[in-house]
Amino acid sequence: MSPMKSQNVSRAVLASGVGAVLAATALLYLPEFLDRGAPPRPPGPVERAVSAAHAGAPAALPDLVALIGDREEWLRGHPDDASSWAVLGAAYTERGVRLGDVRDLPRAERALDRSLAELPAARGNVDAQLGLGRLAAARGDWKGAKEWGERVRKAAPKRWNAYPLLVEAYTGLGEHAAARKALESLEKLRGGAVVRGLAAQGYRDRGWREDADATALDAAALAVTDAEKAAAHTRLGQFAWERGEPAEALERYGTALRFVPDHGPALAGRARALAALGRSEEAQREWRAALDRQPLPEYVLEAGELAEALGLDGDAGAAYERLRGGSWALGSTEVVLGLLDADHGDPAAAVARLRAAWAKGHRSVAVADALGWALYRAGEPEQALPYARRAVDEGPRSAPYTYHLGEIERALGRTGPARRHLEEALRIHPSFSPLHAPLAEAALAGLGEPDPGVVPKDALPVKAVQSVKSVQSVRGKRV
Repeated sequence: MSPMKSQNVSRAVLASGVGAVLAATALLYLPEFLDRGAPPRPPGPVERAVSAAHAGAPAALPDLVALIGDREEWLRGHPDDASSWAVLGAAYTERGVRLGDVRDLPRAERALDRSLAELPAARGNVDAQLGLGRLAAARGDWKGAKEWGERVRKAAPKRWNAYPLLVEAYTGLGEHAAARKALESLEKLRGGAVVRGLAAQGYRDRGWREDADATALDAAALAVTDAEKAAAHTRLGQFAWERGEPAEALERYGTALRFVPDHGPALAGRARALAALGRSEEAQREWRAALDRQPLPEYVLEAGELAEALGLDGDAGAAYERLRGGSWALGSTEVVLGLLDADHGDPAAAVARLRAAWAKGHRSVAVADALGWALYRAGEPEQALPYARRAVDEGPRSAPYTYHLGEIERALGRTGPARRHLEEALRIHPSFSPLHAPLAEAALAGLGEPDPGVVPKDALPVKAVQSVKSVQSVRGKRV
């Protein structure tokens, strides 16, 4: 999913969820470092990774790599250690997600299966089950993630580590009420920066911007490690970007990079903010740095669209071919490749891909938006409309989603709603995409000004508009 066009978010949820799984397994591993008779010493990288996992926070990547190496070495001499296999599997998953390297996911599966072979689920191996749930979520298998998470919740309802996984799984399935309930359960069991960050993301997903930003600030204040602080400030940058404030977003991402200089999501955030501010050469350099650090498919698409907007067709084509030829197996892939085909390839193929995802139960707002857009691009605006409406109604306050809805309505001749939604998209974020924001401006200009003496037949009744405004005023969040 391109962050300019679809906002599945979930990167923050994903990182927090993996940290939570590591936390569950690392609790069994932590006593190895406790020598009560020895004088205090500075923690090494493995200890730091375990400490971060204990807090459910992202570990610094070098520390995570050190933990993987440590457990690999340990298991060569102790192959029957079920808890260490679970630690290793969860760490492989996190590294694969952080680096966009799908080769780590089969390694994670083998380690977690070995953990269950040494200590079956029926004998209490909750950690391996959590690890398999996290692995399913990393692959975008939301049904599998839900099933593993629910197994753990049933076996150990007070194990907080299951709830970040359930939040993400239910979100991916479009079961928003269940996701909110899982988050509420998590908040009753645990506080701290990671949980406040998940709560902020939940508010953002509902369009409650003020609550999201205030809670994200709480999470930043509670963050302890550099990796945790970088994640918290990156989230604040994301929220500022989505509000249409690229200068503030740039500052927030810069703060994140002071804590972790090669933080991939912050580098990507800086790139899109620089592009919105007209600093195109800097944006391209930052995209190259982000892709060197974390070559996620959504970043490749976004970098390609910036190149296309700048008239660099060779660079854009290379990015799109990289996406088509890559071995992608992360959760965002179906949306990214769907949008790639919808806008830069075969819209019918995009429809087929996204319909298949929808049939599998992948009914997040990101999939709804992408499917609606693909149907529109394939010449089926009537079929597209319900999906686009769902994304706007159930998702965050998103300029890309609202733009898509406006264009679909314009294709259907629904001039009044089309004008309102195109205006709203540009009001939310005038520079939401270097490629698509200018198209939104041109589409709006093509509609012209409404005739003040004519009420469009497709406009909402006055009472309906007043009712919507009343609800929004009470909520005070999406106005």
